[in-house]
Amino acid sequence: MTILLMDPYNVLGVGKSASEDEIKKAYRKLSKEHHPDLNKDKPESAEKFKEINAAYEILSDKQKRAQYDQFGSAAFGQGGGGGGFGGFDFQGGQGGGFADIFESFFGQGHGGGRGRRRSFRGQDLEVQVTIQFEDAVFGVDKVISVNKSIACESCEAKGFENGSKIIDCGECKGSGEVSAVKNTILGQVRTSAICPTCSGDGQIPEKPCTSCAGNGIKHAQEDITIRVPAGVADGTTLRLSGKGGAGIRGAESGDLYVLVRVNPSREFERKGENIYTKQQIHVLQSILGDEIEVNTVHGKVKLKIPEGTQPGQTFRIKDKGIPRLNSSVFGDHLVTVEVEIPKKLMGKEKEHYTELAKLAKLGTKSKDGSFFSKLFS
Repeated sequence: MTILLMDPYNVLGVGKSASEDEIKKAYRKLSKEHHPDLNKDKPESAEKFKEINAAYEILSDKQKRAQYDQFGSAAFGQGGGGGGFGGFDFQGGQGGGFADIFESFFGQGHGGGRGRRRSFRGQDLEVQVTIQFEDAVFGVDKVISVNKSIACESCEAKGFENGSKIIDCGECKGSGEVSAVKNTILGQVRTSAICPTCSGDGQIPEKPCTSCAGNGIKHAQEDITIRVPAGVADGTTLRLSGKGGAGIRGAESGDLYVLVRVNPSREFERKGENIYTKQQIHVLQSILGDEIEVNTVHGKVKLKIPEGTQPGQTFRIKDKGIPRLNSSVFGDHLVTVEVEIPKKLMGKEKEHYTELAKLAKLGTKSKDGSFFSKLFS
């Protein structure tokens, strides 16, 4: 009986009914956790990282995942002939048929490591950037420093010294796999595992690059200029394709995810694409009407206050709000007026208000001997 040690679902820690998003989320978490650059004191992380990438390569491809789901239980069960996969043996036998299936799983057939070195997509990275309220309205360019893997300049990301050559791995003889027979309660079990020396490549550089230890990447800090678009809201995540970690041995780079945090404004309140403010007006402006200036994110704007405006009344200023993301459409600015009542009247101002009270005959409404009752007695 032959057993393949790696189950991609177990490696990523997801169930067989997991969605594409769940698989990608699990991959991103695990690849970040076990990335060799972040675990230099743990040599085993490199092997785990390769398993994670191999598992994701299967489950992220609909065709490969379907093939795995179809043949997996038969391949790892106790099929007829003592070999998994319905009699196909990992070490030979009817190896031509199994090689085709193995290739559909892992991109190479039995012994397929010979003549090609595997590469792995770079790590996705996440950073956070904080901007001011006005920057979120109009957009802004920000320079951020990111600690990431970059392509090794010494070997041009190849992983081996210039002039060196690629040779077959001495431990697995170029197959990319090592086999062992173990005694279990079920009898002898033959296992196949990725070669620890060549990491399943089947080949190794004769002289690995001394700058990058043969990975083709190095760790460094890089300044990246990002464009935060106009209209972005607090908590928005921007995706910068190819700006993440460099891929191993020339593979494509990962993506950079930027979480945008927006500092609140002391003056403006945002709700969707609209901006809300409060504006105090004098009681006479409320009664007689007036034209006032309102401060918006687009500058000062004149607003007409009609006669008889009530406290708490809200006015709309069109197109003076926040732009809709990736659009030329703007929200509005809404102003709620608060009527300011004078706390103390001085000199002629009090006389004028008294005259107004007489004209309004306010004393006829009071029966308790108050100021207005005495005014008309």
